[in-house]
Amino acid sequence: MNVPAPERAAPAVKTTCPYCGVGCGVLATPDGQGGVAIAGDPEHPSNFGRLCSKGSALGETVDLQDRLLTPMLDGQAVSWEGALGAVAGGLKKIAEKHGPDSIAFYLSGQLLTEDYYVANKLAKGFLGTPHVDTNSRLCMSSAVAAHRRAFGADTVPGCYEDLDEADLIVLVGSNAAWCHPILFRRMIDARTARGTKIVTVDPRRTQTGEEADLHLGLKPGSDTALFSGLLTHLADAAKLDRCFIDEHTAGFDGALERARQIAPTVAATARATGLAEAEVQAFFDLFAETPRVVTAFSQGANQSAQGTDKGNAIINCHLATGRIGRPGMGPLSLTGQPNAMGGREVGGLANMLAAHMHFAPEEVDRVRRFWNAPNIITGEGMKAVALFEAIEKGKIKALWVIGTNPIVSMPRADRIREALAGLDLYVVSEAVATSDSARVRGRKTVLLPALAWGEKDGTVTNSERRISRQRAFLRAPGQARADWAILCDVARRLGHGAAFAYPNAAAIFREHAALSAFENDGTRDFDLGGLAEIGERAYDAHLPMQWPVPKRGPEARKGRPRLFADGRFYTFDQRARFVAVQPPALAQAVTEAHPLVLNTGRIRDHWHTMTRTGKSQRLSAHRAVPFVEIHPDDAARHRIADGGFARVTTELGSAILEVMVTDGIRPGSIFAPMHWSDMTSSNGRAAALARGIPDPVSGQPELKATPAAIEAVAYRSRGYLLTREPLAAPAGWWWARATVQGGSGLLFATQEGSREMALTLRGMFPGHELAEYVDHARGLYRCAVYRGDRLVAALAVAPGAQRPEWELAKQIFARGEMEAIDRRTLLSGRAATASAGPVICACHGVGLDVITAAISAGAGSVEAVGAACKAGTNCGSCIPEIRKLLPQALARSAA
Repeated sequence: MNVPAPERAAPAVKTTCPYCGVGCGVLATPDGQGGVAIAGDPEHPSNFGRLCSKGSALGETVDLQDRLLTPMLDGQAVSWEGALGAVAGGLKKIAEKHGPDSIAFYLSGQLLTEDYYVANKLAKGFLGTPHVDTNSRLCMSSAVAAHRRAFGADTVPGCYEDLDEADLIVLVGSNAAWCHPILFRRMIDARTARGTKIVTVDPRRTQTGEEADLHLGLKPGSDTALFSGLLTHLADAAKLDRCFIDEHTAGFDGALERARQIAPTVAATARATGLAEAEVQAFFDLFAETPRVVTAFSQGANQSAQGTDKGNAIINCHLATGRIGRPGMGPLSLTGQPNAMGGREVGGLANMLAAHMHFAPEEVDRVRRFWNAPNIITGEGMKAVALFEAIEKGKIKALWVIGTNPIVSMPRADRIREALAGLDLYVVSEAVATSDSARVRGRKTVLLPALAWGEKDGTVTNSERRISRQRAFLRAPGQARADWAILCDVARRLGHGAAFAYPNAAAIFREHAALSAFENDGTRDFDLGGLAEIGERAYDAHLPMQWPVPKRGPEARKGRPRLFADGRFYTFDQRARFVAVQPPALAQAVTEAHPLVLNTGRIRDHWHTMTRTGKSQRLSAHRAVPFVEIHPDDAARHRIADGGFARVTTELGSAILEVMVTDGIRPGSIFAPMHWSDMTSSNGRAAALARGIPDPVSGQPELKATPAAIEAVAYRSRGYLLTREPLAAPAGWWWARATVQGGSGLLFATQEGSREMALTLRGMFPGHELAEYVDHARGLYRCAVYRGDRLVAALAVAPGAQRPEWELAKQIFARGEMEAIDRRTLLSGRAATASAGPVICACHGVGLDVITAAISAGAGSVEAVGAACKAGTNCGSCIPEIRKLLPQALARSAA
């Protein structure tokens, strides 16, 4: 393995977090040894120095373990020359034999804009394939479609400052407290400063709902009914802005007529959504009587077979009241990835060209002339779901995956895995050698080592249209290269070198900016003309800036925080469009065999498929295993116990997950997170179970409502195994892998008893000293494995109905060097001193027992707990859990 030489310690580098679409500024201070200290950038306008748990732990994720450092061809290391020759030769051969539209690219919202731009230019302008899509299709493509239908362009009207100035914030399908925690802290700050009310609209009462002033736990899929009822109510209560409607919009009468058909009254809205009439009335009154309203919507709305209509139903209500483009008001799409917006800017979706252009003949010709592109495409390509179906049918012969892991994140992923094996050419540009998608083998498979965060240099755009720099502060490891550079080398081998002769990322950005301004007379929203001549030094020093950034005019080169305040939109007549949405399709096709509705989503401390966050012991501590949430009534009906195991089955497959019984989820629904993969669990891939029916407008697949069954699964034994290096779990175990301080941890369950487990462990560590505690009559076995005085492994086994607590063992394991009392603790399972308990606050590593001890000592509020132990004082995403602990702990103290 080619490991870079040690670096000199350097000053802090201003860069941008690689996780969600908030786009937080980060100060990264390299230590000169390949590591880095992380802090929030107090000058960045997205976060003003705050970081969430994931951002705070970035320094724990930059090691080279599992990195892809050498090009690979069919499982063998090769030179870059050999790898690039195989890619270019394979693409050329397939295009000649089957046509260029037999080639596809699948990209990622974690690419930098410059990488994205080059990939789209190569595919859509020079290879001549329209089949370029992105994992952002799974994230926010329904919001894109809703924007285009309403505004004539994919324009986010407002900015984060609107959250500070709003008097009412409505969160639709957004667990912002966990998924966009820095923005949620701004919302809570606004409530403290100005009394802002927060309403959550979500079938789950998530941690965000716990903090809301009003939670609307509506039926899955009924969002359009709720906002159609709101539009009807606004009209009947004379709360419309008739002047704005008449002067700046079109289609209102048709949209209102449809809304009246869907939800004509409060009572009808309540029936359609499953809410109480009082809840509906309270929400309608709040919205009607509060001028400054921001409605922020995210994956819960977008990841739906009717996601576009949900977005337009929300936008309709803002257009009808003129609440758009002004401080503290407007619809706000919260994107899930750091550069989902940048990908939209360069045409990363299959239904877009670059610079927010589409496929009108004049737009195609404009891009063709600007690029001097010989093979410019003239129509849309296949969106993600259709694209992978085409691979399955043999229509796509070559696929290049860049920066994403579709085997874990795509719906119907098991079928996709089988389909990829039939490709003539499968290319993966990847930083992680062991990702599920990198381990698939086609007829010819090429793995290309890419730079990761901290090594890459370019730009990203966040949810409020703010372009920020991601700057490199670590040397490129091994033979890893920038994605744009890899793409350019392939382009040169295909004979297109003149169009891809970029010396650096700044040159790509200049071309991207120039295209946005090319023949742009103000009729296109995306305009970076003011940055089209930016030099290398200015690019390096570029400060975060919101587009549009035109070259001329009163806002030249300054950026603009809000759009549409003047009532001018990007349609041909400059009027916004109301959309008559379709009635919600509430029938989830549940059957006797599949009586529940499966909802998939994210959790607080992990990101996508855990290839980065899985490296952090802090982020692995809060939720260490894949789980399923179920309502107590359904748990009783299906005889499933909290903390036990259950098999969740859909028509696509099954997963075995640990059970969490909670009344935060609606009866008839279950929830499972999408993060676990075959790298990190034996049977925990939840997204693979989703049927993924696509929205007919956006193509975004349904990931929130798949008919499912659930049944209890019993194991004879369960326990944990801590080792210094990751070990493969024995066949037949159910397991989940989590990083722990000093090594790797497996939480497992098995049909073996304690006797068999003892034999299994002894066989794993021949030649080591073993200290054991054995009580086979009670199914108990504990073992500590030593090499000299150093602890190298620890195991605990208990009967399957019990869950061995591993926090004490993890603390001892982290120290490595053992004392006599530590040896006794490992074997007895009892501590001489109190442990910190399961982690609640990942930012500061504060455990449950520390928090409850602080409360017992007199900390009677979230603020007092923070003062005592720091929990909840950084991003605040753990505050809902701390708040729930307060009455419980106080009650115990008083007993």
